[in-house]
Amino acid sequence: MTDREKQPESEDAGRFAYEGLDPVLHSKARIGILTALATHPDGLSFADLTRLCSLTDGNLSRHLDTLAKTEDSKPALVKITKTFQNRRPLTTVVLTSSGRKRFREYLAHLEQVLHDAAEEADATDTAKGKTRPGLAGA
Repeated sequence: MTDREKQPESEDAGRFAYEGLDPVLHSKARIGILTALATHPDGLSFADLTRLCSLTDGNLSRHLDTLAKTEDSKPALVKITKTFQNRRPLTTVVLTSSGRKRFREYLAHLEQVLHDAAEEADATDTAKGKTRPGLAGA
């Protein structure tokens, strides 16, 4: 039996499970899309999003479809509007108010992950007599 198996259940059980990291949001592309939209409250055109997030049209379209879906009684994260401008199609994407709230909650969970990782790394380095510049007091 390993030391890990011998340890009793404690209040720390599941401490690093990070259940709050929403799998719908937890992708590099979707984090980029939501960050771009969060910084542009009036929304962005499809073309602007492809440029800002360095995504292909098809890849962006697939991610937007996921973000625009309502799932498990959760409202859509983004609203997609298709119109015409000077006889050309224009697709605009806006972060919904519930999407903004859910993204903020996700970021709070992500901040906790970073805090825990820095704290554990600092404790390990301190125990080994090392210090890491830039992370002291994180």
